[in-house]
Amino acid sequence: METSSKEEYTIQSFDLETQKLLKTALKDPGSVDLEKVSNVIVDQSLKDQIFSREAGRICYTIVQAEAKQTNGNVFRRNLLNRLQQEFKAREETRKRSTQEWVCLVSFICNIFDYLKVNNIPMMALVHPVYDCLFRLAQSDALQNEEEVDCLVLQLHRIGDQLEKMNMQLMDELFNLLRDGFLLQDLSSMGRLLLLEILEFRAGGWTLSETAQKYYYSEVTD
Repeated sequence: METSSKEEYTIQSFDLETQKLLKTALKDPGSVDLEKVSNVIVDQSLKDQIFSREAGRICYTIVQAEAKQTNGNVFRRNLLNRLQQEFKAREETRKRSTQEWVCLVSFICNIFDYLKVNNIPMMALVHPVYDCLFRLAQSDALQNEEEVDCLVLQLHRIGDQLEKMNMQLMDELFNLLRDGFLLQDLSSMGRLLLLEILEFRAGGWTLSETAQKYYYSEVTD
């Protein structure tokens, strides 16, 4: 199995030794320490926002390669254990660094998007993903454009899938976002992003061409 150009590009952000480790894990997972591989991927995801949005693809490839090679799930188990640790410490992470927190949310959502069982998202990730999005929908987070941007990005990417797993929680989340839209301290960009995501879900997780032109011309102006 060849490493795709997208994975090659993503791996370039590591030192040469780590690049070698990851490339081997993608092709021959049984020959490397998969706990170390999962830690390397999570550590980088918490530092690098671009990587945190793409890491799911690498994780998916390693999971598939391991299943094919040994019918094992050592990598996935280690990855989920580490994610659980990071998830438990999420509030401390947010207090320490907004960037790290936003990277953590992106990474968890990206793993939810890519790591499926029989083509269905993992139930074990549904509540942690919702918990992260509910945190981003609290009034203090909505006053931070970086967090609003992260929230909207995740809902664009996985909102439809997440709603199918639990519609009641999605309804509750969007009730919070409607309340949040009325907050006085919201920036004009934050308000625009929230309005766009409210319309996006109302349209069945899609935007009309007119709405798309309106929002994206506003964002780029």
